[in-house]
Amino acid sequence: MSHRRRNVFVLGLDDANLPALQAVPEAEDLDFHGLLSIKELQEGEVSVPDLIDRACQVLDAFDGPIDAIVGYWDFPVSTLVAVLGERYGTRATSLESVVKCEHKYWSRLVQAEVVSAHPDFGRVDLEADDPQPPEGVSFPMWLKPALSYSSELAYGVEDMTEFREAVQHIRDGIARVGRPFEYILDQLELPPEMDGVGAQVCLAEGTLEGLQVAVEGYVHDGEVTVYGVLDSINYPDSTSFLRHQYPSALPAPVQQRLRDISEKVMRRIGMDEATFSIEFFYNPSTDSLAVLEINPRHSQSHAELFQYVDGVANHHCMLALALGEDPALPHREGPYALAAKWYFRWFTDGVVRKIPSADEVARIEESLPGVRIDVVPEEAQRLSDVGQQDSYSYEVAHIFTGGDSEEELREKYDQCVAALRLTFDSPTAHSS
Repeated sequence: MSHRRRNVFVLGLDDANLPALQAVPEAEDLDFHGLLSIKELQEGEVSVPDLIDRACQVLDAFDGPIDAIVGYWDFPVSTLVAVLGERYGTRATSLESVVKCEHKYWSRLVQAEVVSAHPDFGRVDLEADDPQPPEGVSFPMWLKPALSYSSELAYGVEDMTEFREAVQHIRDGIARVGRPFEYILDQLELPPEMDGVGAQVCLAEGTLEGLQVAVEGYVHDGEVTVYGVLDSINYPDSTSFLRHQYPSALPAPVQQRLRDISEKVMRRIGMDEATFSIEFFYNPSTDSLAVLEINPRHSQSHAELFQYVDGVANHHCMLALALGEDPALPHREGPYALAAKWYFRWFTDGVVRKIPSADEVARIEESLPGVRIDVVPEEAQRLSDVGQQDSYSYEVAHIFTGGDSEEELREKYDQCVAALRLTFDSPTAHSS
């Protein structure tokens, strides 16, 4: 019996993720359609009503059934999946559950109702003539907008001088994401504790110490499942990631506590039929856990890691949930015992002199089994003009490695870095 192919619309479909999407078991019966480009979705100040209109034009003009609308990026993609899901009758979690994850202040309020595993937090009044740290949060602390992309506008501050500087940076930049987010908040009936908070709000949080760890899971029929725990390892003396490594090396009892906290929080948020990822800090000296942030989507940057270790990319869970199928991920059925996503970074601004061609990258990948490379900037591009960077460094390549030991992962990474031969000119040599 022949069954029809199904149409899956992917918000912000990109070349880096297409191979992992096409490799999931159900993909042979699926047709993937890009819906809005990354550029439209993330560059400059986006207008959510415009994006909804543009997406609807594409979907309305499509000659065929719309079986699923999915996305694996942060705001506005995560919210558009919910909004369009409601409009077109595709499976998605509620808009309210997405916003409860993404609005960092609201998310903290919800977490605090069910767990104590979170830092001290409070709001900073950006409108005040002389903004002050909130009561109960002491230095050192982090300041961040209620919503931001990839640690953009997140600042670690040690004293009042740095606090004031960070407040000024956030004041100057918060509208780019804050204003569009206001539109989404206006669609919801907010609880009393969110009265007058809005989207252009700045949060202060106590600094967390220890090891960073990420939990990935999904909610299906109201049941919360955690399918992976990964370690996030920073560059020495830096807050920027060097690599994500799967599976986590943390002791089993700590991983069980991570699962328990994730379950309580996701149930309270009310998410259903969707994937999530939660970032935590584990402090080995106090044996304590704390939630850093909750994302209402799985992490696309971990797709290859699950493929290398479990045999199937985590995109499978997102697609299966959207199509009403079993989202369970196989366990340890991949070719490698360990996998890592490495962030090759440059810590000063520069202009990219030369990047390898697609053929050169393919040759490096062929010569090293269990390796995939994604070069971030374009030739002659200034690093500070590349979008989606954190406040302290520039990502120049993402390198995925699978192996049977940590040594093997590192050796493959070092070989890739050497083979890429990326070079940078000082930015002063170019006027921009």
